[in-house]
Amino acid sequence: MKDTAFLINVARGSLVDSNALISALKNDEIAGAALDVFENEPHPRQELVEMDNVIMTPHVGSATHVARYNLSKEAANNVLSFYKDGKAINQIN
Repeated sequence: MKDTAFLINVARGSLVDSNALISALKNDEIAGAALDVFENEPHPRQELVEMDNVIMTPHVGSATHVARYNLSKEAANNVLSFYKDGKAINQIN
């Protein structure tokens, strides 16, 4: 990555090697990081917490009004489908 790059992880904490990220940040290999998920949730690495070029949020990336509305709508549609057809839309078995 360029030394002006910012790493953003809102997916899964295990996708980012915290040791490598800390090293890259300390050695100015990247400019910063924004993390909504951590390798060992709910406890982020203290080194990351103390860095000025790291922004952290407590795994709330999906907590938007639109996302919550869509989840509620999907749940309601699953219930309605189950009562109508005997199968949920997202049924696995």
